[in-house]
Amino acid sequence: MALPGPIPDSRHDWQTIRTLLPYLWAWKGRVVFALSCLLLAKLANVAVPLVFKDIIDTFTRPAANGMDQALLLVPLGLLAAYGALRFSTALFTELREIFFARVTQRAVRTITLQVFEHLHALSLRFHLDRQTGGLTRDIERGTRSIGSLISYTLYSILPTLVEITLVLGILGFRYHRDFTLITVCTLVIYVIFTIIVTNWRTVLRREVNELDSAANVRAVDSLINFETVKYFNNERWEHDRYDEQMQKWEVAQIRSQISLSWLNLGQSLIIAAGVSLMMWRAAIGVAAGNMTVGDIVLVNAFLIQLYMPLNHLGVLYREIRQSLTDIERMFSLLNKNREVQDALDARPLFAAGEPGPCEIEFENVGFAYEPNRQILFDVNFKVGAGGTVAVVGHSGSGKSTLARLLFRFYDTTSGSVKINGSDLRALQQTSVRAAIGIVPQDTVLFNDTIFYNIQYGRPTAPHEEVIAAAKAAHIHDFIEKLPDGYDTRVGERGLKLSGGEKQRVAIARALLKNPPILIFDEATSALDSKTEKAIQAELEQAAVGRTTLIIAHRLSTVMNADEILVLDAGRIVERGAHRALLEQNGLYAQMWALQQQEQMIDV
Repeated sequence: MALPGPIPDSRHDWQTIRTLLPYLWAWKGRVVFALSCLLLAKLANVAVPLVFKDIIDTFTRPAANGMDQALLLVPLGLLAAYGALRFSTALFTELREIFFARVTQRAVRTITLQVFEHLHALSLRFHLDRQTGGLTRDIERGTRSIGSLISYTLYSILPTLVEITLVLGILGFRYHRDFTLITVCTLVIYVIFTIIVTNWRTVLRREVNELDSAANVRAVDSLINFETVKYFNNERWEHDRYDEQMQKWEVAQIRSQISLSWLNLGQSLIIAAGVSLMMWRAAIGVAAGNMTVGDIVLVNAFLIQLYMPLNHLGVLYREIRQSLTDIERMFSLLNKNREVQDALDARPLFAAGEPGPCEIEFENVGFAYEPNRQILFDVNFKVGAGGTVAVVGHSGSGKSTLARLLFRFYDTTSGSVKINGSDLRALQQTSVRAAIGIVPQDTVLFNDTIFYNIQYGRPTAPHEEVIAAAKAAHIHDFIEKLPDGYDTRVGERGLKLSGGEKQRVAIARALLKNPPILIFDEATSALDSKTEKAIQAELEQAAVGRTTLIIAHRLSTVMNADEILVLDAGRIVERGAHRALLEQNGLYAQMWALQQQEQMIDV
């Protein structure tokens, strides 16, 4: 199975950040307040060692009258200031998190909803080509990374940069330039080493994520098709394929972890060298009488405050880069081209009021899923308002493609599909699809209750109408016999129901929608003959007054259609009523005779 698409080497980190900023700046008041709290917290944090130095110096000064006099010399205000600054650091830090929490979570929610909405707006071609496991993992990592990126930058990197600026300013103002020089050199060497090694590690980390997504794709694909796995007794085969992918992931993960250990060792060596040089320079100052014990305490406190967050700089830098990569990957989904989208001047199918009668016309329609795979050739037919047209033909002749074009899942390669004389490309997609109800050949249900799946045809429908639709589809009695009745959950893709039961749920769902256009795409293919005859009468009754397109393989279901089209290799080769087509003794007559023979054999 192919891996998800590779992440480009030349990343557009700033472009990703620029894309993200408007979502945050929508709450500009909270952002400004949070940044103000960050600055105040760091000012208080830097002031703590300064006050502590004064307290130490006060206690270490020679006292003429002993300890009692020393205690009298300690300003009570200094001690109070020390405690207040300690509390202020925590206060402003928590205020920052309290006020910025809504900004972060709302940004995550807004972006996730936009991605979700955009994915639903993409064409059927995209969804047929996608790998669900990899796609969901990309969205999951992207949304999680938004919070991580904001957390790392606002709560770690930005405060550290502010603190470094303040500390360097204090050291440069109060002490010899050697202290500033040692601090700056240590920081520069540390940052350069961290960036170089982390960029190397990013390649390894990217490989880990690619293999993780690939393993997830295999797992999800296998679990979705678990029934097929069991049919062919291939549990071990699936286990081995998954393990093959996990072995690659394991090797990549180990390499990534070892590289992290080397990064941490290098960082620790640089920090240890810098701290030793700073303390050595401070000791010289004390010996020369230029510095006090309080100065040593101050310098040491500053070093601890600087290097403790820097100790995690490698991890933070790596995570920020990885977060940007994950967010970029999610944003790339928003950049996926909507192959089928409304024109700027698209109008609704019905200008106002309730939907009325609809006339469907396929005019010189040609269509190809791929340039070298033509499906339909110059298809022309019309379904009058309230009329019924059936399309029959062998598998692969292009019958179901007609329904997809009518729903405008794809745009025609040539020609046009019209409703009431208007090209679908001039109409709003939502209004077109609202006017069409379908019973698909392959019914897929939500992993929810039977009631929910029927009501999905019209989510606002009252309980009584849902029951009426179920009765019309001849599934009400079956549901009532279930222990949980309409609250019975149907399982993933409706696998707890048989094919016929799922199809009857789909029929009930379409009837509940009550649209002016109905499409029956092999609507009774999964039903037994007795149930098919009962439901066929209901379908014919439901079609009265509605424009109906029937796509069928079983010819007995289309005998009463106003017109029957025989599709062969994407072309209409015959058309007419049932009896007229039999008299032509063509392809339709051959298909009819063959099916009659099969029925006699079955009997």
